[in-house]
Amino acid sequence: MHAKGNCCCSFDDYKLTTEWLLQQTHHRPKVAVICGSGLGLLADGAANKKTFRYQDVPNFPVSTVTGHEGSLVFGTIDGTSCVFMKGHFHLYEGYSLCQVTFPVRTFKLMGVESMLVINASGGLCDDFKVGDIMIIKDHINLPGFAGQHPLFGPNDERFGIRFPCMSDAYSKVLRRLALEVGAELGCSDIMREGVYCMVSGPNFETIAEARMLQILGCDSVGMSMVPEVTVAKHCGLRVLGLSLITNKVSLEYGREEKVHHEEVLETSKMQSEVLQKLVTRLISRCQQESINTH
Repeated sequence: MHAKGNCCCSFDDYKLTTEWLLQQTHHRPKVAVICGSGLGLLADGAANKKTFRYQDVPNFPVSTVTGHEGSLVFGTIDGTSCVFMKGHFHLYEGYSLCQVTFPVRTFKLMGVESMLVINASGGLCDDFKVGDIMIIKDHINLPGFAGQHPLFGPNDERFGIRFPCMSDAYSKVLRRLALEVGAELGCSDIMREGVYCMVSGPNFETIAEARMLQILGCDSVGMSMVPEVTVAKHCGLRVLGLSLITNKVSLEYGREEKVHHEEVLETSKMQSEVLQKLVTRLISRCQQESINTH
C-alpha cells in the first residue's frame, strides 16, 4: 500500500493515487495548502470537508513528527475547492525525495493550479521577531547543493521540462496579494519578506552554521518545503510560501536560551488564528486573481 525505502515513484503510482482520491471525493481542488508543524488548524476554516488519513491513501507516506497530524482534507473556502495537507514529510524521517514530494504531483494530476506552502522556521534576520509571518521571495536549497534534489533521475515530460527555471519559484502576483491581504487584516506589522533556507535536519543549527547562513543572505531557516516548491514549479503550479517565525536562531555563544520543538509548536498555536484568516482570504482572492488573468 505504501512506498518504502528509496525507490523512485512512477507515473503509474501518481495516477493510481489520483484516481483513488477522485473516486473517493466529489471535490476537484484548484488550490493545495501544505501545512507545517502545528499548523494543521488552517484546514478548519473549510466547509464540506472530506478527510483521509495518510495511511489510508495509496502510495502516501505517513507523518511521524509531533505537530503533523497526517491527514488530507478536501473542502471549500468561499466556493473554491481546496485540498489541505495537515502535515508533510521530511528527509530526516528517512523518506526519499520522491516520497516527500509525492503529494505535489498527485495534486497536479487532480487539477490543482496554485499551491500555498506554510511552515515554521527560525529567524536569522535581526529585524524578525517571534510570531512574524515571512512571505518567501526566494530560497536556498542546501540539500540540493549536496546532491539531494527532487528532480534527480530521468525527467518525466508529462510533468515538466528537464531544466526548470527557479528564479521566479514564488509567484510575484501571489506575494503582492499576500501583502495586500495582510494589510486588510491589520497584520502589516508582522508581515515580512525574505529568503528561506532549507537544511536537512533533524538537529537545529550550530551557531557557526547559523552565522554562515546569515552571511549567505538567509532570513530564516527550516527543514522542509523546498523540495515541494521545486516540484510544484516543475509542474507549472503557482506557488506562495509563508513561513511563521517560531523562534530566533542562536547567533551568539553566550546566549543561554536553547531552541526546542515544543517552542515551535507553541508559537504555531498562538498564531494559528491569524494565519487561518490570512490563508482563508488569500485562497478566495487567489482564485479570483487566477480567473481574472485567464
